[in-house]
Amino acid sequence: MGEKEQLIADIMGAQIRMEHLFAGDRSDPLFSSHLTMSQLKIMLLLARRGTIAGGELARLVGVGAAALSGMIDRLVVQELVTRTEDVHDRRVRRIGLTKAGTELIDGIITAGAAKQRELLSRLSAEELAIVAQAMELLLREAAACPPPEPED
Repeated sequence: MGEKEQLIADIMGAQIRMEHLFAGDRSDPLFSSHLTMSQLKIMLLLARRGTIAGGELARLVGVGAAALSGMIDRLVVQELVTRTEDVHDRRVRRIGLTKAGTELIDGIITAGAAKQRELLSRLSAEELAIVAQAMELLLREAAACPPPEPED
C-alpha cells in the first residue's frame, strides 16, 4: 500500500472510531422519538426535498398510496407532518414537515454536536487551525462532487 493510500486508510479508521465515540449521543434523539423506520424515512425525505405530493412520496418510499396514507395519518397525529391540498390541483395532497417535525429531524442529524464542541474546545488554537484547514479541504472536494441523483 502506498503512502497516500495508507494515509486515507488511517483517516477513515480514525473517522470510524470517532463515529463510535459519538454513537450514543447520536442515537438518543432517534430512539426517544419512537419513529418507525418507514416514518423516519418519510421525514428524512421531506427534510431533504421539502413539501411534496403524496403520490411522489409513496413512490419514493416504495409503498402504495393507501399504506402511505396510514403512515402519514400517524405522523399527523404526532404533529410531525402536515397534509394540505395542492393549490393547483385539489385532488393532490401535499405532505410537509411541521416545525416540530423539522426540529426533530434537525435534532437527530445534529445530535452529538455538543460533545464535538466540547472535544474541540480542548484543542489549542494552533490545533484548531489545522482541523479547520482540513475541514475546508474536505468541504471543497465535497462541493465539487455532482449532487446525487434522486432515488426511485
